[in-house]
Amino acid sequence: MTLAYSPNAAALLTATAAALLTALIVPVVRRLGLRWGLVDPPDDRKQHTLPMVRLGGVGIVAGFSLSLACTWTFGGFADLPPDKDQLIWTTLAGALCFFVIGLADDLFALPPLPRLCGQVLVAAAVWNQGVRIGSIDLPFGLGSSAAGLPLPEGLSLLATVVWLVGITNAINWLDGLDGLAAGVSGIAAVGLLSVSFSLSQPAAGLLAAALAGSCLGFLRHNFNPARIFMGDGGSYFLGFALAAISIVGPAKRLTSVSLLLPLMILSLPLADMSAVIMGRLRAGRSPFYPDRRHLHHRLLRAGFSHRRTVVLIYAFTQWLASIALVLANAEMRFLWLALATAVLIAVLVVCRRQMQEEAK
Repeated sequence: MTLAYSPNAAALLTATAAALLTALIVPVVRRLGLRWGLVDPPDDRKQHTLPMVRLGGVGIVAGFSLSLACTWTFGGFADLPPDKDQLIWTTLAGALCFFVIGLADDLFALPPLPRLCGQVLVAAAVWNQGVRIGSIDLPFGLGSSAAGLPLPEGLSLLATVVWLVGITNAINWLDGLDGLAAGVSGIAAVGLLSVSFSLSQPAAGLLAAALAGSCLGFLRHNFNPARIFMGDGGSYFLGFALAAISIVGPAKRLTSVSLLLPLMILSLPLADMSAVIMGRLRAGRSPFYPDRRHLHHRLLRAGFSHRRTVVLIYAFTQWLASIALVLANAEMRFLWLALATAVLIAVLVVCRRQMQEEAK
């Protein structure tokens, strides 16, 4: 019997292997980065005060890839149809290409425009290979057929590129505090795992499981105080993987509900990115102009500590993911929503009490 007959066991094995492998590989990457002087120096806009290795994305990608190789070896993808097989390989290839773009920026400090052009080209190539937003089912039976409202090729390409590039940069811009991007991405990946399994998309679920495990393993070394950063290579990889998994899984057949699932799970980084861009444009600056307008910067200025800011954003992200589970009619969805709400309220209460005690 292979893991294909037990999707839950396959997901657990994949996530566990990814966490262990990433946790073991990242220290090796850190030692090599220190030896070769590949560090991120501190400045007025950044939170760290000492030079930090920013190649943690190498460990994330290695743990993710090796864990999926283990799952493949034990038959976790044995019953994957040929069309889904191509989508999985295309997703992996696109994620690796985005990682290379980010790694090049980590090593050579690329300007924003070449990075954006590279992302658009890769996203367009992925769309050409079938990872695309192809149709939308309108609510209340307004669609033209049971298959939904097909999007013209041009509109499908635009929607897919905007989605893939937008999510990628939203995760990248979220990477401003120790453990923030990795934690939010891990929570989002768990949400996509649950939603994918609820919608009978086990292949996408296994990709999400590997991503969640890699984030967990990386947090062992990245939570405050961090010993290594993921860099743009890591954040680009996580962002693209989340965006692509949401297309080949929950949003592959976009309905009025399933369209909301990835949007709900990833709404916090998307909202943060949108607010930052609008603020920069209103100030007459480029959308790529670095500043301290992000949500985590605002929470820090409001008096939250580094760890409280990160934990609060975690709590809100997992609450949004629980709402996505309700929309997907997942098993025990209302129990998960109740637990997520309790966690969010508890975090808010504890943070407020601690801040009040420190103010005395």
